[in-house]
Amino acid sequence: MKIVVLAGGTSTERDVSIVSGTGICTGLRAKGHQAVLVDVFCGLEEVDWEDPFPEEYDVDAAAAYIKSFNAGIEKLKEERKEFFGPNVMELCRRADIVFLGLHGANGEDGRVQAAFDLMGIRYTGTGYLSSAMAMDKGVTKWMFQMKGVPVPGGVTMKAAQRERNLSKLGLSFPAVVKTCCGGSSIGVYIVKDQEEYEKALDEAFAYEEEVVVEEFIQGTEYTVAVVDGLAYPVVQIVPCQGFYDYENKYKPGAVKETCPAPISDELTKRLQNYAVQGYHALGLESYARLDFIVTEDEKIYCLEANTLPGMTPTSLIPQEAAVLGMDYPALCEELIRVSLKKYRQK
Repeated sequence: MKIVVLAGGTSTERDVSIVSGTGICTGLRAKGHQAVLVDVFCGLEEVDWEDPFPEEYDVDAAAAYIKSFNAGIEKLKEERKEFFGPNVMELCRRADIVFLGLHGANGEDGRVQAAFDLMGIRYTGTGYLSSAMAMDKGVTKWMFQMKGVPVPGGVTMKAAQRERNLSKLGLSFPAVVKTCCGGSSIGVYIVKDQEEYEKALDEAFAYEEEVVVEEFIQGTEYTVAVVDGLAYPVVQIVPCQGFYDYENKYKPGAVKETCPAPISDELTKRLQNYAVQGYHALGLESYARLDFIVTEDEKIYCLEANTLPGMTPTSLIPQEAAVLGMDYPALCEELIRVSLKKYRQK
């Protein structure tokens, strides 16, 4: 297949996206696909339109080209009005499918998906509406509550309605403050007193105009991929120190990830069932990853759904797939296969 792997972009998760995209493109090339790696925002100034999906291709060189824009990305965002970079849309139109290796805003929030739907471009992952709902942690919380998926108690708060008194929100310390639409645990703060709470609000509102403030749940984190409506094996996540924040997620050796999780069959089934339930509550298609925290007495709370989860070769979904006997390149192909189903159903 002729495949564009879209990565990079303008979100705070740009660097992670480049790593995911590089791995995906390499994996698909290993399977014989004519995949090319493209930055959705920076694009390509020069394309050989006689052979835009060449048999011979240097993925690492393409990744280095994308990274060359990193230092000037903020300036480029100020100068540019349009989001899609040079030649991006034309390349995507010529592809059999676009593999979305994007993370965060302007990639995981449904905007790219909606544009592609209008242009008749096929892409991996769920559609624009479910992407938008899953990206917003406040909306996700409401949808989960309506469908019986347990979540931590909490509220959404806009900057204009900033509430300094936590008790008026029905909460107490410790608590969690997080941006509504952040990812990779960027903009997530565990606060233990008023000073930390005020600082967390300041920093979270610097990212976005709306935040979620919720009860802090002491427990162990787990994650479950749902692919084509079926739950994959559970991963247990134990940070060596602190919590599963951005630094711990991407710093080698900072967390211990165990798959399958060393838990009872009963707890495994409950987590998998809630993952599938949450997947359907948001109307997700193709694949997603749902994150949980479980207390010592095995109460389960669903934290969020990730519609374009990390796809580096050592990311969580590849670990789950490996337990099922599926290597990384095969997983990339499987995610394309299940994503194409949504087009056959229309």
